[in-house]
Amino acid sequence: MGLRIFSFLFGFGLATIGLLYVISYLNLLTIGYNFLEYVNFIIRRKECLNTLWGFIFIVLSLYWKRGEKNELYI
Repeated sequence: MGLRIFSFLFGFGLATIGLLYVISYLNLLTIGYNFLEYVNFIIRRKECLNTLWGFIFIVLSLYWKRGEKNELYI
């Protein structure tokens, strides 16, 4: 249970940091970039990939099977 909580919080932190960079790079749209150039720039930045890794950690922590064999999961 502790590993699931840790991986969820770690994923949440990564997603937050990545989204912070994605939002801060929205200023590129005001200086003349179009949307496709913006998306191309975002997917090539390593710090913006933290968003993807964060969401992967969150999904894995939510759907991770427990080792218990009980019918009642609390």
